[in-house]
Amino acid sequence: MFITLEGPDGSGKTSQVTPLSDFLTQQGYPVIITREPGGTAIGDQVRHILGDLQNTKMHPHTETLLFLSARAQLVEQVIKPHLENGYIVLCDRYADSTMAYQGYGHQNDLKQIESLINFATGGLKPELTLLLDLDVEEGLRRKVHGREWNRLDAYSLEFHQRVRQGYLKLAAAEPERWVKIDAGLPAEEVQEDIRKAVISRLNETVHT
Repeated sequence: MFITLEGPDGSGKTSQVTPLSDFLTQQGYPVIITREPGGTAIGDQVRHILGDLQNTKMHPHTETLLFLSARAQLVEQVIKPHLENGYIVLCDRYADSTMAYQGYGHQNDLKQIESLINFATGGLKPELTLLLDLDVEEGLRRKVHGREWNRLDAYSLEFHQRVRQGYLKLAAAEPERWVKIDAGLPAEEVQEDIRKAVISRLNETVHT
C-alpha cells in the first residue's frame, strides 16, 4: 500500500512518519519511509536547490518542474519497486503537495499541473493520504523554532493560507482517499489518530 502524509508547513508530518513506520513494523508489515523532495541521491540534490534561501529569484514554473523531476526519480527508483515487492511505502509529501503549493499557493493553472504530475508519476496515486491539518500561523511558528527553515517557508502568510485551503479542497474532492487529522492536538494523540486511519484502511484492503 502507498500511503502519503500531507499538510501545511509545521504540521508534523516528518515527526509522525517514523513512529507510524515503527508501529506498522511491529504489526508485521514490511515498511519503507521516503520523502519529497528527495529520497534518492538525485532528488536530494534537487531538494537542496529548492530549499536554498539564496534562490529567491526562482520562478514558480522552475520550482514546479524541479519538484516534478525529483518525484519522477523517486517513483521509478524507490516507490514502484517497493510496492511491487509488497511493502507499505510511507511518503512524507507527494503529488498533492505540488497541487497545494505550486497550484493553489502560486495560483498556477491546476489542470496543467495535474497533467505534469501524471507525466512525472506515470499516474501512480496513493491509496491513502493523511492530511495533517493545522492553523497556518501555528505551523509557521513551529517551523521558526524547528531545525529547517527554507525558501518556501519564507513565502508570504497569504501564500501559506492558500496552500492550506488548497489541501482542504483536494481532500473534499476525493474523500475516499483522504483522511483529515487534527495536527493541533498533542503529538501522541495525532499519532493515535494516524494509526487508526491506517489500520482501518489496511483492514478494508484485506477484506476486499
